Amino acid sequence: MNNRVCNTPIIREMMPSDVASIILIEREIFLFPWSPMNFLDSINTGYQCKILEQDNIFLGYGVMMIGVEEAHILTIGIAAKCQNQGFGKKLLNYFIQFAKEQNSKSMILDVRESNLGAAKLYQQVGFKQIAIRKDYYPAMCGREDALVMQLML
Repeated sequence: MNNRVCNTPIIREMMPSDVASIILIEREIFLFPWSPMNFLDSINTGYQCKILEQDNIFLGYGVMMIGVEEAHILTIGIAAKCQNQGFGKKLLNYFIQFAKEQNSKSMILDVRESNLGAAKLYQQVGFKQIAIRKDYYPAMCGREDALVMQLML
């Protein structure tokens, strides 16, 4: 970054007009990315769809569904050049706080077994592995298991 002063990253509502930029990050960081329609459907359904941005630059995004007493993180993505700088944790903590405010008792998410960085972040925040979904994700050579992780709120 330059020596200029940057504003603090903010978390805001995801808008349909944001989807084209989100898809660029999605395709950069995931081998099997969500489609634009996945994001638009999430916005239209009323899921918690958030953008993390700084100085009008998208750093990441996330989508969370709130159910009866349980929140489910559907996706979180941080731009490759912004990873390992605390942005994923910031977004995750935002969703945890929001879920608590909605009286959720727990939060659940799935993570690829091979996504060690994400799994480590979730464990640092307090998530525990509670199950494995066999062959849940598409992979280059077939399918990959998902670790099901839960955080009691």
